Amino acid sequence: MGAAMNRLNTAESATRPQRARGRWQLILILLVVIGPMILATGMYKLQFWVPESRSYHGELIGNGESRADLGVQTDEQRWQMLVTAPRDCTADCQQLVYLARQIQIALGREASRASHALATAQPLEAAYDAKLKLEYPQLQRYPLDPTAYNREAKGSGAAQLWIVDPHGNLVLRYDAGVNGKDLLNDLLQLLKLSNIG
Repeated sequence: MGAAMNRLNTAESATRPQRARGRWQLILILLVVIGPMILATGMYKLQFWVPESRSYHGELIGNGESRADLGVQTDEQRWQMLVTAPRDCTADCQQLVYLARQIQIALGREASRASHALATAQPLEAAYDAKLKLEYPQLQRYPLDPTAYNREAKGSGAAQLWIVDPHGNLVLRYDAGVNGKDLLNDLLQLLKLSNIG
């Protein structure tokens, strides 16, 4: 009886370290899985260890605003460079339209994944309208609702260029002073990272 008791005590004492080791392994696994999520949430909420640099050149639109919120109604299913002109399409607007077409050409084999468009609140001058029809055959043209646009663009009366994703969400915004190479790099990066469009 004493020998049986002794074996039972030995077996029980051997399982205690195994249980303790098993608990530590479970805690470690949970820390490895949940720890990064807790760290990322803390970094986002408390804004610590957030890199100051960025890899894009336009103004990031990250609040779920859409092309329809700008006052442009279309069902385009590709990435789009959308030039908006809440007033006349003057020199800045025309420069952005030209730039959008040049970027479209520079996309090369990725060109079929993107389009370029112009949305205006007022009719274009006859000469510029004729030029667009002749020289920019792929340019999509839409009416722009100035009320919705002014509400969304914070009253900016200047021409702007927006990159819009295939779901119609606004991604980046540029003013007329944008560098074409920067815009091209931003769009190529988006196309590279995206499985849509």
